[in-house]
Amino acid sequence: MEFEIIDFHTHPFLEPVNNICSHKEYCGMNADSTLTLFEKLGISRICGSVVSSANDRFETMWEKIRFNNDTALALRERYGSFYTPGFHIHPGYPEESVQEIRRMHEKGVRLIGELVPYMDGWSDYASEEFSVLLDEAGRHNMVVSFHSIGDTEMDEMVKRHPDVVFVAAHPGEYPSLMRHIDRMKQYENYYLDLSGTGLFRYGMLRRIIDDVGADRVLFGSDYPTCSPAMFLGGVLLDPLLTDTEKEQIFSGNAKKLL
Repeated sequence: MEFEIIDFHTHPFLEPVNNICSHKEYCGMNADSTLTLFEKLGISRICGSVVSSANDRFETMWEKIRFNNDTALALRERYGSFYTPGFHIHPGYPEESVQEIRRMHEKGVRLIGELVPYMDGWSDYASEEFSVLLDEAGRHNMVVSFHSIGDTEMDEMVKRHPDVVFVAAHPGEYPSLMRHIDRMKQYENYYLDLSGTGLFRYGMLRRIIDDVGADRVLFGSDYPTCSPAMFLGGVLLDPLLTDTEKEQIFSGNAKKLL
C-alpha cells in the first residue's frame, strides 16, 4: 500500500541563518535540497514555521518574528503546494500579534507554529497575554502547533480554549507521553505530532493509538533538526500498526486539520 505523506512539523529555510541543523556543513543543505530530499522520501507536503536562533541580528524580537513569517510566505511562493506555512505570534507583542493573525488569515494561512517560545524570549502558555492571542486564533479558525514545555501551563491553555485546535510537538519520554495521552483523553481538540523524542521507543505509538485512537496523531519530523528518514521508517516499518492507522498518521489527520 502506498501512502500520501505530509510532514506536519518542519522548519524550512531560505538563508543559512534559518537553518538550525546541528550538522549542516556535512549535509549540503539549501532551499532546493530540502525539496529534493522530501521528494526522494516520498513526502509530498511539509508544514511549519521558519525559525532562527540569531536573535542579535534584529533590533527587536518582533522584527525577527515578522522576518521569519515573511520568509515563510516567500517559501510558499517558491515551493507552491509543497509547503504549508506556519507563522509566529508573541505574547510580548499582543497588538502586533493580533494584526499578524489577521494578516495571515487574509493570505490564506491557517497554521500558527510550531511556536518555539525559548527561541523567541517567552515561556508561559497560560499567560493572559497569550490567551488573548489564542482567542483571536480561534475566531479565525487557526490550528496552533506548539513546542511541548510546561505541563501545568499546557493543561491550562488547552482547558481555557476548547474552540482552538492544538497540535503538541514531541511525545517525549514516558512521563511526558503519559501527560499528552491524558490531555488527549480530556480534550478532543488536542493532537500530537511525532517529531522529536519518543518515536524510537518501541510500542509508544501502539500505546497512543490503543489509548486514544489514531485520529489525532500526526506525522512530523522536525526537519532540519532531525532526519525525516528516521521518522518515516518509525511509522512505515512499525509492525504493530495497521495500514489504515499508518494512512491516518501520514496524511489523513493532517488533511482534516488543514
